[in-house]
Amino acid sequence: MTTRCKSLLMFAVAVFLLFSPSAASAQALTLEESIAIALKSSYVLDIAKEGVKSAEAQKKEALTGFLPKFSTSYSYTRLNKAPYMAGLTLPTVPPTTVGPVDMGTVNNYNWVIEARQPLFTGGGILANYQAFKIAEDSAQVEETARSLDVVQDVKIAYFNILRTQRLTKTAIQQVEMLAAHCDVAENFYRVGLIPKNDMLQAEVELANGRQTLVKAKNAVESTKARLNTLLKRDVLDAVEVVDILDYQPLKQSFRECLDTARKHRPELKISTLKVEQAGKMVRAAQSEYFPAISLVGNYGRFGDSASLSGTPYKDMENWQVMAVANWDFWEWGKTKYRVDAGKARETQALDQSRELNDQIALEIQNAFLVLQEAESQIAVSKKVIEQAEENFRIAEARYKERVARSTEVLDAQTLLTRAKAEYANALADYNIAYARLQRAMGVAR
Repeated sequence: MTTRCKSLLMFAVAVFLLFSPSAASAQALTLEESIAIALKSSYVLDIAKEGVKSAEAQKKEALTGFLPKFSTSYSYTRLNKAPYMAGLTLPTVPPTTVGPVDMGTVNNYNWVIEARQPLFTGGGILANYQAFKIAEDSAQVEETARSLDVVQDVKIAYFNILRTQRLTKTAIQQVEMLAAHCDVAENFYRVGLIPKNDMLQAEVELANGRQTLVKAKNAVESTKARLNTLLKRDVLDAVEVVDILDYQPLKQSFRECLDTARKHRPELKISTLKVEQAGKMVRAAQSEYFPAISLVGNYGRFGDSASLSGTPYKDMENWQVMAVANWDFWEWGKTKYRVDAGKARETQALDQSRELNDQIALEIQNAFLVLQEAESQIAVSKKVIEQAEENFRIAEARYKERVARSTEVLDAQTLLTRAKAEYANALADYNIAYARLQRAMGVAR
């Protein structure tokens, strides 16, 4: 074996050891463990959870509309002079007129506490509360949708790691076969059985195989960095995954997948809730056609000093209860326009829901067809590997018997490597397509 061939083979062995399980310091993660870590640490889910908290707080805020409101005020008023009556005629004989009579004080302190309980608002408070309750439900479903996105992203990253690892293993095997062929070509050249050009061609192919191996190694690191990002770990952290790259046939038909999506797809639930919420907002706007009736009670204290101890002219305290009706009966069509706008938004939400139904049906069909395509590619690639292995075995035997040229061996080796790479890609594409189909159906498993 030439020095160049030996160095290239040593490089392949070093890369193989680098990717072997014994060289990995990190414990292999299963797909389920990866998903659990991602769901726990995802910022996307944190954002969705904060959205749920916000919607819950808004619902509780709307609930307070049913409850009495309490308010208080404390005021001080100073007059330029005390109120008085200019003259008072006493019923005497003859009548007597008394000079100015004080009717109040210069300093006036007043404290009032009021309670206001809505009795009738035309259904506006109830409709407003129901709208925010629907918004909370929508936020919770949105959180489910984001969790499904995270699960899909982890699955894709996980299977891409397995893809690149399989391709790396194929590249290592390619380098080993090229190195072995390079060794045979060197021996043949030494005894004058082949021209130097054939030996150089073998060395060139071995160098190309080495470069392919470097690219495969970088692809593995890139896909691992992607998974680390989803797990919110440092991109350079060591990560190993359990190899589950296999073929499990889909047992559901297209119609069953579509029915599952219509039952579980969170986006469909959200669109339905938005239609319902828009209807409640229309009802809230229509409530302004009616008067608002409230029960109001207040208690007040008065005085000419901050102690509110009363004055000779006014009692220290008083209270009252009253029913109050407010009705804005003419605002130049303001309420009508608000109702019309709400109805338009309701119709808009309904049309969007119908459009989303069609889009999801199309999405399911596309995902289903891609899955079937990948499934057929698996069977084809598996058969091609068997044929390519036999072709390589024959070409290598013919070359050793010196009845075939080096190019035949190299071509057969290239076909075999390509067949193995296509098989690995088909398996990865199938599993990724299945993950996308599951997301389209609105399920995580």
